Amino acid sequence: MLYKKLVLKSGRERSSRNRHPWIFSGAVKVMPNAENGEIIEVRTNADELIGYGFFSPSSQITCRLFEFSEEPKVIDDNYWFAKIENAFHLRKQLFNPAETNCYRLLHAEGDFFPGIIVDVYGEVAVLQLLVKGTEHISETIIQGLNKLGFKFIYLKTKQSTQLLEQVEQGSRWIGESHPMPIVVLEHGIPFSVNVETGQKTGFFIDQRENRKLTAEWSKGKTVLNTFSYSGGFSLYSLAAGANLVHSVDSSKDAIALCDANIQLQGSQRKHESFVEDCFDFLKKAPENLYDIIILDPPAFAKNARSVDNAARGYKNLNALGFQKVKPGGLLFTYSCSQHIDKDLFRKIVFSAAAESRRNVRVLRQLSQPEDHPINIYHPEGEYLKGLMLLVD
Repeated sequence: MLYKKLVLKSGRERSSRNRHPWIFSGAVKVMPNAENGEIIEVRTNADELIGYGFFSPSSQITCRLFEFSEEPKVIDDNYWFAKIENAFHLRKQLFNPAETNCYRLLHAEGDFFPGIIVDVYGEVAVLQLLVKGTEHISETIIQGLNKLGFKFIYLKTKQSTQLLEQVEQGSRWIGESHPMPIVVLEHGIPFSVNVETGQKTGFFIDQRENRKLTAEWSKGKTVLNTFSYSGGFSLYSLAAGANLVHSVDSSKDAIALCDANIQLQGSQRKHESFVEDCFDFLKKAPENLYDIIILDPPAFAKNARSVDNAARGYKNLNALGFQKVKPGGLLFTYSCSQHIDKDLFRKIVFSAAAESRRNVRVLRQLSQPEDHPINIYHPEGEYLKGLMLLVD
């Protein structure tokens, strides 16, 4: 099969040679006469093949490479099926389904599959198509998920997308629907998830191992979980034997989800929830009450232009955490902003710690779990970063 060619400027192939999957518009010498989302070849100025990717003519990222090869390739259904099966094979090695049956199956560039997210909740697969090119192969992806045994597939999108002619635009079930909510297990802890109405694909799967770590330190402790959403960290702490857990979120709907999950676990006596702005709650919270404080806010930096404001937000939030945690207590602090890298995040937290005039030690640096793999050639994929801090 012949693919249309994108040609790079002379001297601008180094990043691609080093397998970074993004081609920026400024590096392009010759644009292909191709449609948005079409699969194209990427070649050097000397006409050497680098690989294949999805074309996005109106985006700053003009092409997202999914295959690096110096030899011509045929990108057919079997090619995509093999990628999906490889990703599934890795996940099968990571989880015992009797204890954990919710996980990320496809993680975009981390699985060499840019523009695709697939999260699994029991027998339901939730699909997100993030670039036009993945819409063009959507039927193949769905067939691949069916081959793995996923009969229930929910397409979740933030904007209208022309996926299949027989269904309406927007988020929807592809074929048969599954009753909501679903009760899934994460390290044996039950959670109620609604993939139709929940944030992201229904739950924040990427904090699974960090929740487990927090639980290991929670027995007999008083815990504050800010930006609690549906109560992930709270449930783990309660299951581990925390004396008291407070969950705080500004969303009434999120706290309702949290309370429902606490009820599912049967830990209501040791839990209290608050619908309140987390900054305001921390400001008026008594000092020395909480042995553990969890700061897991939504992304403060949605784009590169908002980094300065986001940095101030993270600093102010962490300063409150340092002020309120008990001496000898733990602060688990996170950023999921892709535009705040781990070095900048650590500098922000350092600045907040310095203002607190307290001794602070890093016990562990935290990141995303194995089912959210980071392509070593694509450091932008390391979006989740965190610190486990001991505060004297």
